[in-house]
Amino acid sequence: MELFDKLKILADAAKYDASCASSGAPKRAAAKGGLGSTTGAGICHAYTPDGRCVSLLKILLTNACLFDCAYCINRRSSNVRRARFTVDEVVTLTTEFYKRNCIEGLFLSSGIIRSPDYTMEQMMLVAKRLRRDHGFAGYIHLKTIPEASPWLIEQAGLWADRLSINVELPTRASLERLAPEKNGATIETAMGQMHERISEARAEKRRFSPAGQSTQVIVGADETTDTELLATSASLYGRFKLSRVYYSAFSPIDHASSLLPPKPPPLAREHRLYQADWLLRYYGFSIDEIAASSAGGMLDLTIDPKLAWALKNRGVFPVDVNTGPRELLLRVPGLGARAVDKIIAARRHTRLSAADVQRLTVSFKRAAPFLIAADHRPVRLTDRADLSRRFARPAQLSLL
Repeated sequence: MELFDKLKILADAAKYDASCASSGAPKRAAAKGGLGSTTGAGICHAYTPDGRCVSLLKILLTNACLFDCAYCINRRSSNVRRARFTVDEVVTLTTEFYKRNCIEGLFLSSGIIRSPDYTMEQMMLVAKRLRRDHGFAGYIHLKTIPEASPWLIEQAGLWADRLSINVELPTRASLERLAPEKNGATIETAMGQMHERISEARAEKRRFSPAGQSTQVIVGADETTDTELLATSASLYGRFKLSRVYYSAFSPIDHASSLLPPKPPPLAREHRLYQADWLLRYYGFSIDEIAASSAGGMLDLTIDPKLAWALKNRGVFPVDVNTGPRELLLRVPGLGARAVDKIIAARRHTRLSAADVQRLTVSFKRAAPFLIAADHRPVRLTDRADLSRRFARPAQLSLL
C-alpha cells in the first residue's frame, strides 16, 4: 500500500480522538539545524473534514486492533479497511509536513497490535527518533496504553511533551459492558503512575511529559448523566492532576452493537460539558452547584451552565463591580476570569462606570443584568424565558 493511501486511512481513523490540543507545553530548545516550531509562529493549520482547525499531524500508527470495544470503529470485528505505518514512515511524514509549514507537531495514537508492549514501544520509537535523529523540537503527544510496561511509558515521557490515557467511558460498569477486554482499575493505576512520574520530574526540574497528562471520555454511548460524567472528571482532576479531560460525542458506527444508542447525542451537549468543566476548574463551582442547576442530571442545552446557575440563584445578584469579591464576580454570566482580574486591577485606581466595564469585557451586555456599576443599576432580573432569549447563543460560539 502506498504511503499516501495509508495516510488517508489512518488520518481519518484518528478523527474520533479529541484530545490533541497542544496547549500547556513549555518551549523546547531546538538543536542547531533542528526542526519544529516552539512558538507557533508561522504555522499553517490543517483542517479536518468537519471544519475543526488543528496544527498537529494527527494519525494512528495502525487502525488494526486486538480489542473489540463495541463503540470503536477500529474494533477487531469491524470490517473497515486496515493500514499500518512503520516507525520510519511516521517520522518521514512528520518531518516532511513540517518542512512544508503544515504542522507544528504530532499527535500519535494506535490500535493494539501484537501486544500492548509492542505497540507502546513502536510509538515511543517514533518520538525518540524525531527528537534524537532529526532534532525535532515541535510538540509531540503520545496516546499511551495502560496495559503496557511502566518502563515503556516512562521512556515515552522522556521524548513526548504530553502523554494521555483514555478512560474511554465515565463509569467502570459501562466499560465492563461495552469494552470487556479493558480494565478500569488498570487504566487508573497507569494514570496514577504517570502522575507520580510527572510530579517527580517537576520537583527535580527535569523533563518528563512537561505538558502533563490528559484523558478522553466518550459522551452519549451509555446512560451516564452529565452530572455523573462531570463528577468522574472532577475525581480524575483531583487524584491525578490532569491537564485536561476531553469530551468526545459518540458517533454511531456501521454494524454497531445493539448495546449502543442508534443516534449520536446533540453536539451542544459536548459543548456544555466543556463549559461546565471550566466552571469546575477555573471558576470555583462545585459538582453540587452544577447539578442543582440542571434537570435530571442533564445540562440545559439552550443556555450555558453559568447562566443556568445564576437564574437559579437570583438572590446573589446584582454584584457591585467596585466592591464585589472575586469569587462572586466569577459567577456573573458573561464575565471570564481575565475580565474579572482586569476589573479588580482597575477598581483599585478609580470607581468603575458601566463604560469602564464595557471596555474591559466584550460581553458587557450579557453581564449587565447581573452587575452594579457607579452609574448603572439593573432593574430586577426578568423571568427565565426572557433572559434565555436575550442571552441564548449557538452552543458552539458561547463560552462563559
